[in-house]
Amino acid sequence: MSASRLREAAGGGGIALRLGPFRVRLVTRLPALLDTLQRLYAPLEAEIPAGIHDFHVQVNRPGGLRGRWRPQALFLLDGEAPFEPFPEDHAFPLFEWGLNYSIATRAHRYCMLHSAVLEKNGRALILPAMPGSGKSTLCAALMHRGWRLFSDEFGLLRPESGELLPMPRVIPLKNESIDVIRTFAPEAVTGPRFPKTRKGDVVHVAPTAESLARQQEGAMPAWIVFPRYRPDVGCRLRPVPGSQAFVRLSNNAFNYHLLGETAYRALTNLVKACRSHDLQYGDLEAAVKTLDQLVS
Repeated sequence: MSASRLREAAGGGGIALRLGPFRVRLVTRLPALLDTLQRLYAPLEAEIPAGIHDFHVQVNRPGGLRGRWRPQALFLLDGEAPFEPFPEDHAFPLFEWGLNYSIATRAHRYCMLHSAVLEKNGRALILPAMPGSGKSTLCAALMHRGWRLFSDEFGLLRPESGELLPMPRVIPLKNESIDVIRTFAPEAVTGPRFPKTRKGDVVHVAPTAESLARQQEGAMPAWIVFPRYRPDVGCRLRPVPGSQAFVRLSNNAFNYHLLGETAYRALTNLVKACRSHDLQYGDLEAAVKTLDQLVS
């Protein structure tokens, strides 16, 4: 769509966005949000909504005097607001965080791991980690060294087959990581800097064109690597027993407690199918080289 047609459609009946296995209907009258979407998801596959959508989302100014005095953006999922409004100039991170919430609380046909996932040579690498571990920085670096991005946030595991499904979306970099990736991968397409969010300064890195073009191609998992950034370490990779990997994965899943036996069996099979490692790194280039050697 042209920019003018996109704005007209988004402000009316909405636009439909394809995100891996999900279809999102977005209604918004915020031009800055649409401009950032077009930049970071180019070519943006938007269409007039038809058929069934997984998530019905609106991001617009709230009503009332408060919204007029200080412009804000409100995220609605099926007409309900799960959190308080953000400043209007933070509408794009609000949209991305709102999508994370939508998927984590509703997409329970999958076992959802809090992890980055990338693919190389037909096999998938899972990077489960807690906030502050350097996961997103490492994920962005690998994506710009020939890996295909599945997701920086969700490991979507199909329990019945063990396949991982892509959902390539932007990678949010925070604070010091922003300049690290701009130096490491100057070709990276990035969005505007959003200062003073709840996680500090945030800049989003666009998925590569290959990642977007192949977002319907899943892969079987082969490696589980638990990354942790440590500035005092060059790069250390050590094996992790399967039993320990299972416990750490189950504690790092969004819906393990809801899926019960289904999740238990899915993660058991996942651990059996993969080699598991701990990765401590302070040198990003060395970390990428180590993981390339691991998969070869």
